[in-house]
Formats: sequence, C-alpha cells, structure tokens
Amino acid sequence: MRKMLLVALYTAFGFGANAGSLDGLLVGDMKKLAVHSEAVALPEAVLLDGAEAETSLEVYRGKWVVLNFWATWCAPCRKEMPSLDRLAVAMPEIAVVPVATGRNDVAMIEKFYAEAGVTALPVLRDPKSALARQMGVMGLPVTVIVNPAGEEVARLIGDAEWDSGAAQAVLKAMMAE
Repeated sequence: MRKMLLVALYTAFGFGANAGSLDGLLVGDMKKLAVHSEAVALPEAVLLDGAEAETSLEVYRGKWVVLNFWATWCAPCRKEMPSLDRLAVAMPEIAVVPVATGRNDVAMIEKFYAEAGVTALPVLRDPKSALARQMGVMGLPVTVIVNPAGEEVARLIGDAEWDSGAAQAVLKAMMAE
C-alpha cells in the first residue's frame, strides 16, 4: 500500500510540475524533466560504497545533487553514464551520485565503469533496491535532482545527455533560484 502511495505521489508531482523560471530552458532531453511545484524530502536509506561500507545520501547534504538510479544490465544506463561522468568534471559544484540499484556487485560496476570510460563517479549500491522502491523508481535509468536541503525538486525518467549545454543551463538555473 505504501509503495502504491509513493508511486502515486511521485506521478502526481511529475504531472503537476511547475517549470517556473526554467521556461525556455527545457529543450532536448530536458523536456523529460518534471520539475516539482514543491520539494519532497528524500527517504533515509543505507547505501553501500565500493568498499562495502555503509553510507547514505546525507553525506551530500548542503550540495546540489544529480542522483541517478541505474544498473549494470541497463542498456540506456550504459549510454547515459559517460555523460554523467563528464557532468561531474564540468560542474564540480554539483555532486553527481550514481546509485546501482538491485543486484550489481562491485566487480561488475567497476567493469561497467571501465568499459564506459567512467573515472569521476563514486561506486554506490542500493543492493535490495530499498531506496529506489521508497522513491517510486519503477524503471531505469531515473535521475533525481536534489537541492542542498536534501529534497527532490525534479525528476527525469529515461536517459539524457547530462553534460549537454541544455542540461547544464537547467542545473545552473535551479542552483540560482
């Protein structure tokens, strides 16, 4: 029941999106970005890093975050991940945080990163998909924009070129608000 409520809530936010000052910036892949009329607090969840140590999204509090849910078996994720890596380099003021959800062991993530040329992103896992389920992630990839207060302000379902001029312009406009 709770899962259905969360899915309905996130869907409602998507349809009730208010782009506000982003008018004219939502072009290309950014047309898929649903900007929420009100920020939504993120649920608490334990993630594992590349050394199997527990961590959480709380470590990114105070920064803008591009939170990406993905998996090693996901073809659109393979296409998208290099652009997230380039975004992390191009906009170091933003934390680009990929979270491999479901069964993705560290060795497979490292192999995926090597094959995709990813060098600037952390290895983080949500092995039982707890965070993904709590956030209503139903397919992959899904990218969530998180404000410095740790709240979801926008969501994009599907892949995107996150290092494009359009994506960077949207992120800069959100940070300026």
